[in-house]
Amino acid sequence: MSKTGPSLDDVAAEARASLREQAAAITTLSERIDERFTRAVEMMHSTSGHVVVAGLGKSGHVGAKIAATLASTGTPSFFVHAAEAFHGDLGMVTNRDSVILISYSGETAEVAGLLPHLRDRAVPMIALVGNPSSTLATGVDVALDVSVERETDPNDLAPTSSTLVTLAMGDALAMALVRIRGFQPDDFARLHPSGSLGRRLSRVADHMGPPPPVLDPMDTIADALLALARSSVPFVAVVSHGVLLGTVSEVDLRDAIARRDALRNRVGGFVVREVPCISVSDLIESVPAETTIVLDERGVIVGTFAAGTR
Repeated sequence: MSKTGPSLDDVAAEARASLREQAAAITTLSERIDERFTRAVEMMHSTSGHVVVAGLGKSGHVGAKIAATLASTGTPSFFVHAAEAFHGDLGMVTNRDSVILISYSGETAEVAGLLPHLRDRAVPMIALVGNPSSTLATGVDVALDVSVERETDPNDLAPTSSTLVTLAMGDALAMALVRIRGFQPDDFARLHPSGSLGRRLSRVADHMGPPPPVLDPMDTIADALLALARSSVPFVAVVSHGVLLGTVSEVDLRDAIARRDALRNRVGGFVVREVPCISVSDLIESVPAETTIVLDERGVIVGTFAAGTR
């Protein structure tokens, strides 16, 4: 940094001011949630096809994020680049869909130019726009005002507060639909089967391994060795009259066969009785680190779960 430039303290102060300005813009946006917002939500909720989001430039980037949020929270959605729409991508939109058009000025030629083509197909249209009197705002069914007093850019040019407010409005629409649909963590997990979110929200039943061999306490060590030889699970479960007594592991069996006449000994004499058990419906994030036995709602052994399967 140049010796004549701003100090690090000045830079930090400007960053704090920028964040406060953007927070104020979001607060102002919250005061605009009215019947137009609820009409937009109702339009999206009644869409039998997809909610298609279209934009260009920075608005396009924001639109892609809004479409992704909608899709991941139970509203089928995808993004169409406004310029590409005029070169065949309009074919992605049907009269079963609704469309969100994004342009801060409301005069972006490629975005506003979509109006007659969508109107001819009777496609319901929502606009996220910074100018309520613009071509786009007056040409759609519902226009939502995402205007800001100024950008946080010192030159008041680079889209900053305006893109944040537009994204926030998209999030507000998506979250309203989440509440209307009663979208639950299990629903979210089904749409996020991979990654850290998917693992955190998924159930044990989705990731459990095979059940261990089940023996009676009167079975012999020889029976246990034979059962383990046929299984990928490193222990046997010992059950008597439907009650899980405990487990006998490969380590326990090695100790047992070191004894005289070990193969004829009964497995009941080597049971480890502190057995970690979990339910098929437990969330993976709540499962302890060690390998555990998975039980169904009746208490019957249905599988195993190891930390390595997370």
